[in-house]
Amino acid sequence: MYTAKGQLDRDALIRQYQPLVRRLAHHMMAKLPHSVEVDDLIQVGLIGLTDALSRFEATQGVQFETFATQRIRGAMLDELRDTDWMSRSSRKGQKDIEIAMRRLEHTLGRTPLESEIAREMGLSLADYQALLGKVRGTQLVYLEDMHGNNEDEDNYLDRHVADSEADPLNLLRDQRLRSALVSAIKTLPEREQFIMSMYYEQDMNLKEIAAVLDVTESRVCQLHSQSIARLRAKMRAH
Repeated sequence: MYTAKGQLDRDALIRQYQPLVRRLAHHMMAKLPHSVEVDDLIQVGLIGLTDALSRFEATQGVQFETFATQRIRGAMLDELRDTDWMSRSSRKGQKDIEIAMRRLEHTLGRTPLESEIAREMGLSLADYQALLGKVRGTQLVYLEDMHGNNEDEDNYLDRHVADSEADPLNLLRDQRLRSALVSAIKTLPEREQFIMSMYYEQDMNLKEIAAVLDVTESRVCQLHSQSIARLRAKMRAH
């Protein structure tokens, strides 16, 4: 889009790409605690979009949307780093859920129920669901997990809310790992499989999924977090 003087029409481009900013913000929110406001991410994302407009050069051979997506997501990540988005207790809670799931899988020989996971952790069902909402879902596979390294808190944020197109898909090039992930997804309870499909394949946000399932958005968040924890518990063996 250009003005009559042959210059990029910044206002028109900002209006055109505002939906992209909102989509990236809502997609990222599924991996963040409730303390993070989606409107704050959108505002920061718009700053990233403006920065992309000022820096973009068509001669670089990169499409503007690709370039803008990187700048928008980068601005959101910088903001999250500055606000220390996830507490140490939330990180521990996420790991505790995965450990409980692995123990139950081994003991029961099947995918554990939500109530069984809560009992294994010594929590009421309500408290367990509240913990799921607190930790939220994160990425399926981390490079550090594959190599058995301990978690480095300095790059924890990058692993948890990184580019969904780059991670975990770029980490799943190994065919055996892909096959293991497909098999793990098939073991999820039917509703959780449905949620994963809508979120990752159809690119729907939590609010849209909640409307389809006729449940609250917070309940979708809980089930999404639980699905991710189930898959991560299974995939650690690979």
